[in-house]
Amino acid sequence: MNKFYFCVFLLFIIGCSTKEKTNDKKSNDLIHETSPYLLQHAYNPVNWKPWNPETLALAKKENKLLIISVGYSACHWCHVMEEESFENDSIAKIMNANFINIKVDREERPDVDKVYMNAVQLMTGSGGWPLNCIALPDGRPIYGGTYFTKEQWSKVLSSISKLYKEDPEKVISFAENLTKGIQESQLITVNKEVPNFLDEDIIASVNSLKNQLDTLYGGTKGAPKFPMPNSLEFLLRYSHQFKDSLISRYVETTITKIAFGGIYDHIGGGFSRYSIDEKWHIPHFEKMLYDNAQLVSLYSKAYAENKNELYKTTVIETLGFIKSELTARNGAFYSSLDADSTNKFGEREEGSFYEWKEEELKKLLGTDFNLFKEFYNINTFGLWEDEKYVLIKNESKEVFSKQHKIELQTLNLKINNWKKILNTARNKRSKPNLDDKVLTSWNALMIQGYIDAYKSFNTQKYLEIALKNAKFILENQLNSQGRLYRNFKNDRSTINAYSEDYATVIKSFISLYEVTFDEKWLFNAKKMTNYLMLHFFDEKSGLFFFTSDEDERLIAKKYEIIDGVIPSSNSMMANNLFKLGHYFTDKKYLNTSEQMLNNLKNTIKMNPYNYSNWLNVMTNYTKPFYEVVVVGEKANEMNAILTNTYLPNTIFAGATKDNSNVPLLINKFNEDETFIYVCVNGTCKLPQTDVKEAINSIQK
Repeated sequence: MNKFYFCVFLLFIIGCSTKEKTNDKKSNDLIHETSPYLLQHAYNPVNWKPWNPETLALAKKENKLLIISVGYSACHWCHVMEEESFENDSIAKIMNANFINIKVDREERPDVDKVYMNAVQLMTGSGGWPLNCIALPDGRPIYGGTYFTKEQWSKVLSSISKLYKEDPEKVISFAENLTKGIQESQLITVNKEVPNFLDEDIIASVNSLKNQLDTLYGGTKGAPKFPMPNSLEFLLRYSHQFKDSLISRYVETTITKIAFGGIYDHIGGGFSRYSIDEKWHIPHFEKMLYDNAQLVSLYSKAYAENKNELYKTTVIETLGFIKSELTARNGAFYSSLDADSTNKFGEREEGSFYEWKEEELKKLLGTDFNLFKEFYNINTFGLWEDEKYVLIKNESKEVFSKQHKIELQTLNLKINNWKKILNTARNKRSKPNLDDKVLTSWNALMIQGYIDAYKSFNTQKYLEIALKNAKFILENQLNSQGRLYRNFKNDRSTINAYSEDYATVIKSFISLYEVTFDEKWLFNAKKMTNYLMLHFFDEKSGLFFFTSDEDERLIAKKYEIIDGVIPSSNSMMANNLFKLGHYFTDKKYLNTSEQMLNNLKNTIKMNPYNYSNWLNVMTNYTKPFYEVVVVGEKANEMNAILTNTYLPNTIFAGATKDNSNVPLLINKFNEDETFIYVCVNGTCKLPQTDVKEAINSIQK
């Protein structure tokens, strides 16, 4: 895409103006939707419509440009643009007269979001939400950006509509070039070289990252800072298997500082999406299920690796938040809490639920205030703005207790009491809005979080919650052929699932099998994998498309390869196929996984920061990977000890009776003794009866 022509186009747009008139507000077509984000816009004066074939057909019939406005319920700047522009009658009049206006919930329709985000990134070099893209009636984009002020948006609307009426050929030509850029922006072909993955490649990739790492506060240098749990999970594994002490210290620093920071809710538990500063202090206050789910997994695994009590407390409190705020009665998990809530003046304000004034804290805590002030930095270090504080720690409880000459047990009691007092006070405030839609992939990530917590802490309740949610998915989101649905709201599942949904559910079901030895989870994972292979796999690239061959076609068919906050669906599937290939001795699974990794090998080496989960998969090939089989009457008890240990290079299988249908277990059962088999590619060492010896044979 030629950015020079886009800049000329942009200058033409901004140079134009429009008149403002008023229009009466009324409900629009979004009133019939289930997404909380779409329903938030149902009474805008803009004649919003949902993304569907009928809306797209209407645009073609009336030959009107499309406005495709994408956001999500917890997005602060989405709300700002709604208040400034979409609730403005004069802006609405321009939009209604000249455009077909479509609102998209990016969480329900990530396929639409990915295509038009790609367009905006090609045009401007950056992206974000709200995402606002103007397109031809057939969906080919011509202009886009993120947040616009009312004045900017008015000029854009008037200028583009005028240009389309006066010189449509210019607009169409621009759209053709941009669409071509979108279609060609992610071309991957099958790598026909013999797969050869080396430790040296992984070491070089990690070494290339080291100059980007913030060794003081953790994360990457600068701000804003996103936790990036899958990157940290890979580096945790890397430090463990490659014996890299610098990376080990970096991971410990990062997850400690995140747990100390204001990005973590010290009163109610749970994490916000990111911080706007380098010390993880002031967050963008929305709380997303997918962040919290993955951070629970990260902190659980970190605890299994080094038994740091801070990590355990963080997991327990975060799961307490999930239970109280994001869990439905049927076992499903809701999507998010908004960044904004109503302040004492009756105005919507970002972070107002989480901030504290010093005088308020003094009244609530009384004589304990001075100690609290030191612990949570009610000082210049913890100051946000306008005499408001966001709680942040800079010392562990152990160090703080020694510095202030207070017994650790006494300090713990005080901290728990402070949290109860402040939580009670805070719950009297107006709470952030809840986005109560249920998304399959995010629920699967939360299942995984509960499983990882169960493994590390042996808390039976965590396993029960994971099983309840998995049962919900089986009964509501998965059909007998292995087809999944993306969403669930008002007892309805209406959107076909994407590869992200399959990848995350397959991963979590494999993990459920590993801790329960209930084979229905493994065979359902296999069934979904086969469906994915049939309907999503692209022979030309050797990768999975994001959408299936049963879905509507957009202007470009994309596949997801970059590991963002959530790992890419393809990297997750490469790992799933690797594991399932070992469980079922399935060469097609194993070969597909290996080829997927081989196709991305050179891309990963050039930009390892964006491919951390691919590096995790690569480590399966360069380091020993073990199949651990536990069979016999005491298989579950022994397995609980095994899975309580940090063993990232293993899969677990087992049975308490000689009735397994899993190929990996064939001819291994003995009625008289519970045996542990440690195997590599199906070749096993002599069976063992001592769990510690089995662990040592894996770790050495």
